[in-house]
Formats: sequence, C-alpha cells, structure tokens
Amino acid sequence: MSNNWRISSFSGALLAGYFIPTWAMVAFNIMVSPIHSFYERPNIAVALFMSDHLQLAGMAMVRMAWLLALGKLMAVAFFVIFLVFLTRAAIRKTGGADEALAIALSIGSVISFASMVMASRVGETAALQLHATELLMLLGTAIVMVVERPATPAAANPAAVDLALEQPQLLDNR
Repeated sequence: MSNNWRISSFSGALLAGYFIPTWAMVAFNIMVSPIHSFYERPNIAVALFMSDHLQLAGMAMVRMAWLLALGKLMAVAFFVIFLVFLTRAAIRKTGGADEALAIALSIGSVISFASMVMASRVGETAALQLHATELLMLLGTAIVMVVERPATPAAANPAAVDLALEQPQLLDNR
C-alpha cells in the first residue's frame, strides 16, 4: 500500500495542506474587503509596492487586489485538483496528478517570487521572510518532481504485455 506513493506526490500533498487553507482564506478576505485585506501581512508588500512605486489610485488598487486573489485562487484550485487525483490509486501510481501539481507550483512560485521581490523593494522584512519561505517550499517540491524518475505504468500481467498485439481486442467483452 505504501509503495505506490511517489515522493513528489507526498510532498505535493503536504504543500496542498498548507496552501489551500492559507491562500483560500487570504483570497476570500480580499474578495470581501479588498483594500483592508490588501494591507494585511500576507499582502502588505504587494500593496505598498503598488501604491508607492506604481502610484496606483484607489480603484486600481482594488483591481490589483482582486487580481492577486484570482491568482491565489487559481493555485488553490490546482492544488485541490491534485488532491482529488491523488485519491484514485490508478492515477497516483502512474503519475497522472503531476500536471495539476506542476501548474499549481508554477502559479504559486510566480506569485511568491513577485511578492518576495516587492517585499525587498519596500523593505518589509517579515513579508520578505514569508514569501521567501513559501517560494522555497514550492521550489523544493518542483525540484523533487524534476529529479524523480517518471512514473511507469504498472502492468497487471507481464505475459499480457508481451502478447498485447497478438490478442484480439474485444475477446473478453460479453
């Protein structure tokens, strides 16, 4: 039972356990109160960068907050899809959930990297540490996915693989 879990699947499930509730809550708060939530700890660096360096007005700040919430919700959605795929053993064994995890890691890495750069530009050290930690977690799982060998489809019967082209396709259908 435990031999059909890949390291990247386990690492991705742990990441999903962190990012789904955290980023979904942040995105929901932004949807409810865009400006107030945009200036909370997880988003303060992005908000200060947008207001100070890009000199955006109020409605443009609301749009940027919603755009950030949309990006975080997209990453959350792909993490959820990944977890749904993990529940099916056939998909998990063949590595079929890797695409959803790769998309979630890509979106999350872009958001965390951009937030980290913005935090360094505005001098928010707590936000910089938060975004750097998130980015390192995402990149660590991405590296594990790259280094880990591709999943091989498990053959139920080795003799059936050799004779696959010699057997009629619809023989067992009744």
